[in-house]
Amino acid sequence: MAADSDAVARSKRTAEPDRPGNPEDRTAPRQKTAVVVALVGGALLAALITTTYTAVGTIPGLPDPPSLVRFGLPTARVVLDLAALATVGLSLLPKLLGFDRPKQTEPIMALARRATVMTALIWMLAALVSLVLQASELSPDREVTVQLLVDYVANVPAGPGLLASAGAGLVCAALGFLAIRFGESVPAELRTIIALLGLLPMPLTGHATDWRYHDFSMISMELHVIGAAMWTGGLAAVALFVAPRRGLLAEALPRFSKLATTAFVVVGASGLFNGLMTLVITPNVGLPGLVTTSYGQIIVAKVLCLVALGAIASQMRFRLLPRIARHQRTALLGWAAAEVAVMGVAYGLGVVLSRAPVIV
Repeated sequence: MAADSDAVARSKRTAEPDRPGNPEDRTAPRQKTAVVVALVGGALLAALITTTYTAVGTIPGLPDPPSLVRFGLPTARVVLDLAALATVGLSLLPKLLGFDRPKQTEPIMALARRATVMTALIWMLAALVSLVLQASELSPDREVTVQLLVDYVANVPAGPGLLASAGAGLVCAALGFLAIRFGESVPAELRTIIALLGLLPMPLTGHATDWRYHDFSMISMELHVIGAAMWTGGLAAVALFVAPRRGLLAEALPRFSKLATTAFVVVGASGLFNGLMTLVITPNVGLPGLVTTSYGQIIVAKVLCLVALGAIASQMRFRLLPRIARHQRTALLGWAAAEVAVMGVAYGLGVVLSRAPVIV
């Protein structure tokens, strides 16, 4: 009899988040807004403040670009990165939720499909704006024309990279429209893979090196970008779409936790390798550049972000996850907001790092 009572109690706890008027339902919108503001605000503030600190808009031998370009470019790149990672996370969400409870999961996935179309279109537009601003930055004495953009794409590797990125956003939006119409007949695996492939041109828009292990370095940067997008995008998607529903969260969060652990290792190892190797192969810089250059100082700041993320993720995995598995109430959205805020700062730093001169 006691066992039956426990089962009924668990059932009530599981169903509780779906009942209208539940306090969690009333507070969730504010907490979800906090997650979005933390991610976007952290990234934009970090990018703009670090841009001011490093003066990355100044190219030796060329006139200084206007403020619109100097600050507009990191802003556009932050929007591009965040929209891309959101597209990845939303495409991945059905795999985290599973397909064995369609009545509960379909309303969430329907919302996620619509959101994916918006984030993919923002991704495309941000890539095109970045292309225009980067071409203007390289040729500040020329008027922005179609010919200027053609020349930039033809002569600078970042040009084709941004065009490919914009094309990937367009393809993801098209797949999103199909998914809205046909549901999971457009497989989540296909949407996720296309979104991840769309991240591969990203490293082409940053530093280029000619050292003999360049190919290995490029692979490491690709892993870094993909791992960060799956980690950040997956967490944001779970926090925004699943967190108030305890039953579904108890299934989705453990799956995401395994993914996040792998991503943490990949992102940390690849990011540290890329940053240190850039310093080492730069003449007259080396490892002391971690302290003597703004480039190295940004690397140190990103390492501190990774340490903070590890501490927050440990709290969520070892303290919150067992309670979530028992369908108990937790402060998940608060911790998620803190984690994505640090992730946003790391993304903002990464945007500036990809453009910062190593010798500064």
